[in-house]
Amino acid sequence: MWKDAFKEGQELVLATSSSDAKPNANVVMSLGFVDDKLLIADSQMRTTLKNLKETKQVCIVTKSKDVYYRVTGSVQIFNSGKYVDLCNQRDKKYSTKNAILVTIKSVFDLDKMETIL
Repeated sequence: MWKDAFKEGQELVLATSSSDAKPNANVVMSLGFVDDKLLIADSQMRTTLKNLKETKQVCIVTKSKDVYYRVTGSVQIFNSGKYVDLCNQRDKKYSTKNAILVTIKSVFDLDKMETIL
């Protein structure tokens, strides 16, 4: 199942774009799914966070068991509350500034070149 590729601790490449179409990519760690949405902690993002606030859109690529997946979605950003608390519980190495909650809109298997969701 594609969700296994986004399990807690999995490295992800998170790509964003500014409102004037300047691309940016960052390597982040998945904190797994919460409320059927992907949770990512912002500990030191600057450009990525700025882009997410401007466009609310994200593209994420990861690899699991020799299969590459690309997901796209929209984000909600929280600087306090339940999701920030969860980030701090799941990632004790860094202090969370913001919790990024991704609503997955599409899933694409990059090896089979087919849409899954």
